Amino acid sequence: MIKRTLEISNPAYLKVRQQQLIIEREQEVIAQVPIEDIGVLLISHNQVALSHAVIQKCAEAKAVIVHCNSKYLPVSLTLPLSAHSLHTKVLREQVALNTVRRKQLWQKIVQAKVAEQALTLERLNNPSISLQAMVKKVKSDDSTNIEAQAAQKYWKLLVHKDFKRDPDLEGLNSLLNYGYAILRALVARAIVVTGFHPALGLNHSNQYNPYCLADDLMEPFRPWVDECVLGLDDEQMSLHNKRALLELLASEVNYQDKKQPLMVAISLLAAQLKQAYTDKDLILDFPKRV
Repeated sequence: MIKRTLEISNPAYLKVRQQQLIIEREQEVIAQVPIEDIGVLLISHNQVALSHAVIQKCAEAKAVIVHCNSKYLPVSLTLPLSAHSLHTKVLREQVALNTVRRKQLWQKIVQAKVAEQALTLERLNNPSISLQAMVKKVKSDDSTNIEAQAAQKYWKLLVHKDFKRDPDLEGLNSLLNYGYAILRALVARAIVVTGFHPALGLNHSNQYNPYCLADDLMEPFRPWVDECVLGLDDEQMSLHNKRALLELLASEVNYQDKKQPLMVAISLLAAQLKQAYTDKDLILDFPKRV
């Protein structure tokens, strides 16, 4: 079942009634959505209040709640504590991952990310040959830091030579923040459903970051957000532009020999990653844009 991504960007009060998320404004019901249909609940306005029942029911439905600041950067991500029936067993498998396998998996993720950056450049009619050549240069654990080298080339080719990717800046950067926040929540949800803990990453390891593994696994999909943002008519944080980014999650992709929504494909990818922790011969397969 395709889960919905719901954004609350205006003052509202959220509560639950008969398994429905009720959205009220000035004591009038303006919308209601079945809790079981929600995958991501994105809150991006300071004057949104919600009851404890909303948090509880979202957790039971394996939905995540994302709180964003004024720059659309996620400041909080509420995830189900036990979305998998064998959570403790699976968590032990995650912790037991050996260093060699961890480095191999990170190598595959970086290769996929650089390949997707090259594809984004190509799809937007920008030169991509230099990045295509870098994919094969990625070594185990990306020991030569190809990811950073590719990023330097990528942003200059994608936007312009003076562009700076800075989460604290407005305009284009705010739209990227918004798209990445949605993507991060979706990936974190998929990871938790497998029984893994999103804080135990492959490469990201900041002790203050509780979503290291989500930040690892979302890397190949960042260029998908970039393509969407660069395809917008303007750099305003408008309803139209936010809707376009939200629709990315439901866009059709090629994965495992069939077409399916990105939201579903990412869940399958997370499950494959879990399998790869114990199956040393499994090679990660990433969704492809249509």
